[in-house]
Amino acid sequence: MKKIALFADVQNLYYTVRQAHGCHFDYTALWRSVAAEGEIVEAHAYAIERGDPRQQQFQQILRNLGFAVQLKPFIQRSDGSAKGDWDVGITIDVLDAASRVDEVVLASGDGDFDLLLERLRALGVSSCVYGVPGLTAQSLIRAADRYVPVEGKLLLKH
Repeated sequence: MKKIALFADVQNLYYTVRQAHGCHFDYTALWRSVAAEGEIVEAHAYAIERGDPRQQQFQQILRNLGFAVQLKPFIQRSDGSAKGDWDVGITIDVLDAASRVDEVVLASGDGDFDLLLERLRALGVSSCVYGVPGLTAQSLIRAADRYVPVEGKLLLKH
């Protein structure tokens, strides 16, 4: 059975799904979809910690599914902008997992990860991207071995 490492860029999914579909991403459906392709041997979800009780409840749901939830503090800059970027952390963890798995599944539309997926291919590890159509970088889709559009059953309808 194919060994899979799953990485979810929570902020990217939250904003792109909300923008494109006006609803939330279904992490349970993601887990089921990925598990149908092989054995999920590790899973990480990367989020920003704001101390919000609803967010903490959501993070517990992710943990109950099987994700290791990685949190970074939310940083509000003096100019009003915010910082909360996990790109380097995700990249390090993906490269670390590459020697243990056959496939990396990345749930993110962030084009910054295209070079990472190209490196995985050079290492002999396949990649799959789950991203919102129209909001997933074309360079990321091209770099992935497989692309799964986030729509339909991957959405939580209210």
